[in-house]
Amino acid sequence: MTHRVAVLALDGVIPFDLGIPIRVLGEARGAGGERCYEIVTCSLDGAPVRTNAGFSIQVNHDRRALAEADTVVVATLEPSASGEPDPAVADALRALPPSTRVVSTCTSAFVLAAAGLLDGLAATTHWALSDRLAALFPAVEVRPDVLFVDAGRVLTSAGAAAGIDLFLHIIRTDHGATVANDAARRCVVAPWRDGGQAQFIAHPTPPDSSAGTGPTRAWALTRLDQPLTLADLAAHATMTKRTFSRRFVAEVGVTPLQWLISRRVDRARTLLESSDLPVERIATEAGFGSATLLRQHMHTVLGVTPQHYRRTFQAPQT
Repeated sequence: MTHRVAVLALDGVIPFDLGIPIRVLGEARGAGGERCYEIVTCSLDGAPVRTNAGFSIQVNHDRRALAEADTVVVATLEPSASGEPDPAVADALRALPPSTRVVSTCTSAFVLAAAGLLDGLAATTHWALSDRLAALFPAVEVRPDVLFVDAGRVLTSAGAAAGIDLFLHIIRTDHGATVANDAARRCVVAPWRDGGQAQFIAHPTPPDSSAGTGPTRAWALTRLDQPLTLADLAAHATMTKRTFSRRFVAEVGVTPLQWLISRRVDRARTLLESSDLPVERIATEAGFGSATLLRQHMHTVLGVTPQHYRRTFQAPQT
């Protein structure tokens, strides 16, 4: 039987994200060319839904489509300040049969969390809102570094295009790699992306100050290509290693070594994006000393190799 999918559109829905499940799942075909999913779009009352782009969309179904669906997708919308959805939305989600698979894209994870569907489960959302999701819903294990999370009955994706990765994963789970790969080709997207959303996260450097460890952090940033030890940093700050470490963690939130590795990875990212330097040279410039260490740290921090990162983010030559 064709798998029935209901995409729930709520006021404030983001049009691009609303179209992702319809397009990706709609490209899944069986051996005879038949569609693998029957997809409908609904609102709770069947009325038009206002988007965040200044126009409304007409849907052909109301909440009854949710009860008839094998999979319910809550399309992306801007979360409310409190994280609480319309009570009718939460009630409709809680009323779904236990056999119904529930999927959120990007910030609609807030809707699932507010309805209690993510309690005790791992989940993700856009990296910029991960801390907020974790603060509002402490019963949810928020994973900000991945493109999607499959927690069994409930699946969540990170921001925007990560929904493509999630729905290809759903096709792969339901029908196998061949069907998923064919759907990816029809959508002209990669069937699988290495790494997670960690490679897209911008990590601003904590502001320097004239007190505490700020001057030493500024000093270290100009010497990332040189060997720097905790003793070197503490000596520059005229503190003992123990005092420097304690104050550093209090001011920055991570240990000096963790901060130094992050800044060196950031330096490597900049060089990979903006230069054609060999990876070995970039490793030296960033202070890792060898391409092997650079690969290890980039894979740990970003989940990808330097070569993969360069292919993803370096502008093509014209």
